[in-house]
Amino acid sequence: MLWLRRIVLAVLFVAVLGYLGACAYMYFNQRGFQYSPDGKFLALGETLLKTAEQVEIPTSNNERIRGWYAPPSEAGKPVIVYYKGNADSFSDEHERYEQFVADGYGFLAFDYRGFPASPGVLSEENVLKDAIAAFAFAENKGFPVVIWGRSLGSGPATYVASERNARALLLETPFDSAVSVARDRYWFLPVEWIMLDQYRVDQWILDVEEPVFVAHGTADTTIGYQHGVRTYELAPNKVEMWTVEGAGHSDLWDAGIWEKARTFFDGAMAAQ
Repeated sequence: MLWLRRIVLAVLFVAVLGYLGACAYMYFNQRGFQYSPDGKFLALGETLLKTAEQVEIPTSNNERIRGWYAPPSEAGKPVIVYYKGNADSFSDEHERYEQFVADGYGFLAFDYRGFPASPGVLSEENVLKDAIAAFAFAENKGFPVVIWGRSLGSGPATYVASERNARALLLETPFDSAVSVARDRYWFLPVEWIMLDQYRVDQWILDVEEPVFVAHGTADTTIGYQHGVRTYELAPNKVEMWTVEGAGHSDLWDAGIWEKARTFFDGAMAAQ
């Protein structure tokens, strides 16, 4: 039976080696799975944003990020600092900003370093520093500021809300942490040990004093609905969990999130 034991040991050795190889591959290539920083940075002239300007915002390491800014056109309306998701350029969502402006709100939207408009190294550390820099830029304009984080942007949005004073925090299709999403997909890997950019919303939100609105669709296969529920449950100053039955990850704008957002932001402004 010695030969059988040798075969079993050999199979186990190959399995362990393969597993370690998979862990190593994920570790060295993880940001390629986590981010999709491709796409085109649109010119403002390709949009309907006639009152917006392109801005450059200083961030860490003497680098700069680029974005678009427009002040509110109606008295009492805030600037929406918009934190984008993990793919393409912020400029792809210009229809959202056009609607913000049409309804009298200001906005600031931008690309984190490593995305099309902003050269640099893409990492959680840089994303968070860019997020703080963007908030500071908007705050220095002298208008009230509210925060909107979508998908991956729920990470930097929550982090900023925990570190700075905004009027409100809206989270669209958020995760309670990026590592928990990774655990959903790669349950067979020790993601807690090998994941670099974990975005611990579940920790940051405990320090968020701003009123919180969370929106999520029940058919979201990118960031499961349960992540939004857990995030909302952890918020100290929760206002509303808007559940959209049958909605996927990119469906909430068409489902009417802007109407919900306006009501939430206007209520937050009136309360302060």
